[in-house]
Amino acid sequence: MIDYSPFWTTLEKSEENWYTLTTKHNLSNSTLHRLKHNKDVSTRTLNDLCRILHCNIQDIVTYIPSEDDQLL
Repeated sequence: MIDYSPFWTTLEKSEENWYTLTTKHNLSNSTLHRLKHNKDVSTRTLNDLCRILHCNIQDIVTYIPSEDDQLL
């Protein structure tokens, strides 16, 4: 499972917030909602977040093994 908990910690430490991400950087509320609920987002979105927050991908996502992962 991909977990976006690191994103919220990184966001909290930055000068950005939900409002600036949606108004200044044009991210949709639905994208942030998807992040909040650990739903799929595009790699383009992850790239944009890294650029906006001046961080690395591991500052936004982490992988947690889960029994809910699809079978290979």
